[in-house]
Amino acid sequence: MRDEWFIRGKVPMTKSEVRAVSVSKLELTQDSVLYDIGAGTGSVSIEAALQIPRGQIFAVEQNREAVDLIRQNKEKFHADNVRILWGKAPEILEGLPVPSHVFLGGTGGKPEEIIAELLRRNPGVRLVANVIALESLARFLEAAKNLGLEPEVVSVQVARAEQAGEYHLMKGQNPVYIISMGGAGDRI
Repeated sequence: MRDEWFIRGKVPMTKSEVRAVSVSKLELTQDSVLYDIGAGTGSVSIEAALQIPRGQIFAVEQNREAVDLIRQNKEKFHADNVRILWGKAPEILEGLPVPSHVFLGGTGGKPEEIIAELLRRNPGVRLVANVIALESLARFLEAAKNLGLEPEVVSVQVARAEQAGEYHLMKGQNPVYIISMGGAGDRI
């Protein structure tokens, strides 16, 4: 989905190319229960919801402005299978259905605490996280090691054409590290 289709405001958003890889790495099924923790504008939640209309998506966000944007995007795209939760993980997760898949767009600096709670709920949960800072990548890798997970890390860097006079030049975006771990293994 094109980035410009989303209502944005000043809230960070997972860009379309990175979102495409991240949603693919989630390995969603038609009956997935997806938590989108640190949902931002809700772009991952919305894209997933449209791909799995029978699935359940829980968009978790602690920023009030972002919660409002998720609500607007949910309405715009008629993503009726998205439920929006305003609060912090892991506390806000209490009482939700057991997740089969989780996208971590933000953890508030608590990746190990959140991942441990998710694994407690479902030892076979599929986890995908996006980070841009090397320190955040190191925290996730350490958390994975401590929790006995084998992460796959992919670095995605996108360049977009921008017009400069008569020419088009490629302007690089920040690289994003996509960390994938856990899940049911081979499905085929």
